[in-house]
Amino acid sequence: MTGAPSLGTDELIYDWNEIGRKGRLIPRDITFFDETLRDGLQNPSVADPNIESKLKLIHLMAKIGIHCADIGLPGSSQRAFEDVLRMCREITDNHLPLRVACAGRTVVSDITPMIEISQRAGIPVEVYCFIGSSPIRQFAEEWDVATIAKRSAEAIDVAVKAGLPVAYVTEDTTRSRPDMLATLFKMAIDHGASRLCVCDTVGHATPDGVRNLITFTKSIIAGTGAKVGIDWHGHNDRGLALENALWALEFGADRVHGCALGIGERVGNAAMELILLNLKLLGLLEHQDLTHLLEYCNTAAQAVGWEVPINYPLVGRDAFRTATGVHAAAIIKAQNKGDAWLADRIYSGVPAGMFGRKQEICVGYMSGASNVNYWLRQRRIEPSKELVEAILQRAKGSNHILTDEEILAVVAEVNAR
Repeated sequence: MTGAPSLGTDELIYDWNEIGRKGRLIPRDITFFDETLRDGLQNPSVADPNIESKLKLIHLMAKIGIHCADIGLPGSSQRAFEDVLRMCREITDNHLPLRVACAGRTVVSDITPMIEISQRAGIPVEVYCFIGSSPIRQFAEEWDVATIAKRSAEAIDVAVKAGLPVAYVTEDTTRSRPDMLATLFKMAIDHGASRLCVCDTVGHATPDGVRNLITFTKSIIAGTGAKVGIDWHGHNDRGLALENALWALEFGADRVHGCALGIGERVGNAAMELILLNLKLLGLLEHQDLTHLLEYCNTAAQAVGWEVPINYPLVGRDAFRTATGVHAAAIIKAQNKGDAWLADRIYSGVPAGMFGRKQEICVGYMSGASNVNYWLRQRRIEPSKELVEAILQRAKGSNHILTDEEILAVVAEVNAR
């Protein structure tokens, strides 16, 4: 049996998350914007992946349902330009259902390489042009509103004249004044920007801040009468990036940004895989296949030289492992019923199989005979009473989960008697 059991799921799992739920009323036409190959690479501890890894990642982005990916800053170096061009050609050659974007400052020299790439690859490149808008940034840079607006308008005009869609990015939006944002947002819309990107650049926002800022942005757009999308781009300095991303969608953003494994500058961005995981479990991505999500994360980790914490949700080594006797016994009983649905949920709030993983039962100092019997049968070893007792004795005398090699050594000792 692989589907839900004969009893209704509401009879087996009482879901307090749904009682009086007012949030997560998210429209069907939201889109996901992957920043792994742009903002993710600004993390000071990662490596810039080789082009083969980048190509593999964009294929996986398409598989997990990413709609658009920021694939770099082509104006920053010749290598960056060539990698972006190669990725664009890979998308067109393979007809991948993935739109592309590039980032650049609000200077013409950053926009023109995107225009060239678009023309050479035969693919529209969405221009994400950014400039700081907060008072603290203005003070440090010695900018005034007229300077920011002029530079922004000139950059947007160049992209729009070339026929490219533009998203106007106000860096540090979550610490910017309403009058400043109103001026810049109206200017961007007047000059043809089709999206406004609201940025929590330094991870300052709380959910209340997200609500207030997106509500404000929606009101500015409504006042212009234009049809303009709203992006939410958040960082994790307060540990709120995932929560803020989910709330941003509920409050009215129609596109949310994330990076694989939450990599990014300082402590990182919202984790794309956790955004997708939570929306899936909330029943909002009913038809989206996320069984490649693990491969997407592992590919990104390998490409940038990232070590995934063992307790990281979904991807970490221990995400679906247990060595505790009572937990393992419950999983085994469910499996013995021939019920994969039940076994995947009896001791897990995240069904492993939904995301390309499986439940694992180990043997350690808190294990019981059920763990040992299961471990042996999984490897087609007959679990005699003597063997089970010997393995348990070794496990109880240890201070860690036994490795496969340690258990097999006990098996060899017992068989040699």
